[in-house]
Amino acid sequence: MSRRVRVRWSVLLLTLPLLGGCGRSMDELEQWVAEVKSRRSTSIAPIPQIKPYEAFVYDIAGRRDPFIAVEPQRTATTVAGTGPQPDFKRPKEALEEYPLDALRMQGTIRTSNAVYALVKAPDGVIHRVGIGAHMGQNFGQIKSITDQEIALSELVADGFGGWLQRAAVLALTQ
Repeated sequence: MSRRVRVRWSVLLLTLPLLGGCGRSMDELEQWVAEVKSRRSTSIAPIPQIKPYEAFVYDIAGRRDPFIAVEPQRTATTVAGTGPQPDFKRPKEALEEYPLDALRMQGTIRTSNAVYALVKAPDGVIHRVGIGAHMGQNFGQIKSITDQEIALSELVADGFGGWLQRAAVLALTQ
């Protein structure tokens, strides 16, 4: 017998037990199907009735037109162009790229002339900033530096075309 014939016979002999599993009785399956068919059927809820569409008639008597935008009422103190304004022409500083709550004060450096704060940005870089420097996304300008905090003055849009000045603090991170 050649080697090729022996390999074919051995493959045939190995697959015969596997084919023997296909000839099992299907009694269990037939018994389960008969049990399911003998169960009592339950009643199915009827399809809900769809209510007919009722058209809404818009009566304009005393109401505003919904397709015209409402102008917000302005007071004399919120006129656009009055009050503090950010300087849009000055170049942005590195720490103005990040929101103020993402910045961390790490410490201070004192020289004979000035006090500087060390501020860590979210990218891990530590920046040295002094009084008058800008940081945060709301045009924040540093007003004072102590060993515990940096005091800033921010300009925030008031929603009516003007700007409001508010105080902010960046505390030392422990």
